Amino acid sequence: MAMKDFTKTLTAGLSRLDGREVVIVGDVGVDEYTLGQVRRISPEAPVPVVEVEKEEARLGLAANVAQNISGLGGVPRLVSVVGQDVGADQLRQLLRAADVPVEHLVVDSSRPTTRKLRVMVQNHHIVRVDYEKKKFLAQAVEAEVIKQVKTALESPKVVALIVQDYAKGVISESLVKTCVELAKAKGVKVLADPYRSTPLATYKGVELMTPNHDESIALSGVGADELRASNDTLNEIGRVLMEGVGSKTMVITRGKDGMRVFENGQVTDLPTNAKQVFDVTGAGDTVIAALALAWGSGFTLVEACALSNIAAGVVVGKIGCVPCRREELLAAIATL
Repeated sequence: MAMKDFTKTLTAGLSRLDGREVVIVGDVGVDEYTLGQVRRISPEAPVPVVEVEKEEARLGLAANVAQNISGLGGVPRLVSVVGQDVGADQLRQLLRAADVPVEHLVVDSSRPTTRKLRVMVQNHHIVRVDYEKKKFLAQAVEAEVIKQVKTALESPKVVALIVQDYAKGVISESLVKTCVELAKAKGVKVLADPYRSTPLATYKGVELMTPNHDESIALSGVGADELRASNDTLNEIGRVLMEGVGSKTMVITRGKDGMRVFENGQVTDLPTNAKQVFDVTGAGDTVIAALALAWGSGFTLVEACALSNIAAGVVVGKIGCVPCRREELLAAIATL
């Protein structure tokens, strides 16, 4: 299906997104960048000395999903866990600047706020330093997260709930089960952006997942022999994933090959809309943000996927985790 076939429908329907709320549950973090030049080797050890010229901080992980919802005209309700530290203060400041409410963040003083510091020279990584604790939440903390999910779902404007998993510890099988029950009781769509090493059963009950190609293979558990025996590898993987979580819909993103949409036995391929690719970081966040907001706002699944495909094409033309803005999306649709 050609992307230009969606031009009129998407342009006319964008106003439906305004004010619609999406609950995002998952790991959050801050992406920090220290940029500079190397002109000498340290006399203390055989390592380069980076002369710092610029420092930046951006929203990462599920916080990037939230800022994409905001950038597209929706209202994100971000539910996550942060530490009691400078990183949490920095994260809240960045969220407020991106028009993302912070009242659903739960504080856990036993763990640090996730931060990833990248030292870079002329767009080349020198080193990355991670501040994080990969461990499931204590029972009391998870109970507080569930309380915040319930509160966020009380708004009648909520149209979707996203489970955003980066395997830092917020997402567990028990939390997903409760989120699914709470969301479905409100008539709210439930989507998941899975992590490749998380057991597939964790996402049982979600209506839609958006793994990329490599994640879909890892999550399916389909072995090499089975893949060779299949007439259509990707279709078989999609079937296994849908069966595993009990859904009738699935979206597998395929990078330069676009995305494949599974819906009630039908398969639709959408080509990529990226004009140029500088950095794929955060593209998956943009996909699920735009897809959830559009699907929950009344677009058909294929229309919502087309919209998310276009939005992803916008952000891969930039460096780092950045959101797709409504005006950028409109401009991209106009070029179809």
